[in-house]
Amino acid sequence: MEFNAQKIDSANAVITSTIAKEVIEKNLSKVAKDASKNLKVDGFRKGKVPIAVVKARFGQKLEEDATSEALRVLFAEGLKELNINNEDLIGEPSITKFDKKEDGSIDVEVKLACRPTIDLGDYKALIPEVKAQEVTAEEIDKRLQDMAASSAPIEKLKRKRAAKSGDYAVIDFEGFVDGVAFDGGKAEKYTLQLGSNSFIPGFEDQVIGMKYDEQKDIVVTFPEQYQAKNLAGKEATFKVTLHELREKGEAVIDDEFAKKVLPNEENASVEVLKEKIKEQIANEKKGSYYREELKPTYLDKLVETLQFALPATVVDQEINMALNSKVRSMNEEEIKALQEDVSKVEALRDELREDAAKSVKATFIVDALSKAEDVTVSDQEVSQILYFEAMQMGQNPQEVLKQYQEAGYLPAIKMSMIEDKVITKLLDEKSGN
Repeated sequence: MEFNAQKIDSANAVITSTIAKEVIEKNLSKVAKDASKNLKVDGFRKGKVPIAVVKARFGQKLEEDATSEALRVLFAEGLKELNINNEDLIGEPSITKFDKKEDGSIDVEVKLACRPTIDLGDYKALIPEVKAQEVTAEEIDKRLQDMAASSAPIEKLKRKRAAKSGDYAVIDFEGFVDGVAFDGGKAEKYTLQLGSNSFIPGFEDQVIGMKYDEQKDIVVTFPEQYQAKNLAGKEATFKVTLHELREKGEAVIDDEFAKKVLPNEENASVEVLKEKIKEQIANEKKGSYYREELKPTYLDKLVETLQFALPATVVDQEINMALNSKVRSMNEEEIKALQEDVSKVEALRDELREDAAKSVKATFIVDALSKAEDVTVSDQEVSQILYFEAMQMGQNPQEVLKQYQEAGYLPAIKMSMIEDKVITKLLDEKSGN
């Protein structure tokens, strides 16, 4: 088979060929012969179906199989000529030209994307300066006071008064939309912290000022994005009765409190607890500093400094994702304008190309860094992170993991974890941690 295979650059290659009619016919005969051995056709014994009958009955499918075989051979020979291994390929080959000619031959063009060759050079020299994150005594005391306040007992008011923000109100309530009670809108002796914004906007504000045993109609509007679609955006009236008010008791900070907070610490004390809090705040500050400032700065510098070819198909995929995201944020008029003028779509793709290329480039750089630093993230680590986050959100971990798997998000999550892990390692080394 005659073909021309050439590398456009280190990440892209193209194979062109004219597949002769004789090649297709030869493949067709072979495919038909193989099929005749297994096909069942009325009037013929299995394995004895004439090839002419097979071709007549299944001609189109057999021709497709014959063409696919010719493309497979072309692809294999092209890779051999280009000295490209299958494991170096990214994604499937893209058939960018497939023209059937009058003489029965087919003009074909196949584009390939390859994993780029990246020379990281002295990548550690590009790591930005890492400043120590200081933790003040005021920050430690504030965190300690907050911890103590959150664990302080909730006690009845010593004397009755009107409800105010911060109180824990014990209430009965029942909600109605258009005069009809709705499911999930009723509770008795429910404890609600006023000012916590845990109820529908406006509800808690109207409880403030109520007195003991007072009954009141509270009118609110459910948010447009409310999870219960039958209530979203609708006005509701809640019949509310205030039974009792409670408030946080005094927050006591002593060694006994420290022992409750640090049950596994043998010599727990307020001073030990303060050291633990200092360490916790320092880690939080470092994580935020790395994530929001140093990591973007370092990646931007690597993207700017390192030069290598990018797989065109991968960049196109990134542009498509960015384009879809942008279209979802458009109004109907803007979408209609794009549909009526293809040139506007292409112009928009051109606008997105630079950022898409930078994003793809950063991904390949992170992959190269992880190999250079021998940093990996296992599938089990990804599952553990998802489980932990799901439990924090009160969701079913197994269902969340299944949703991510079905949506195809796991590889992107793993890459994000690898990125955090390898850059954190490099930044820690720079700071001497």
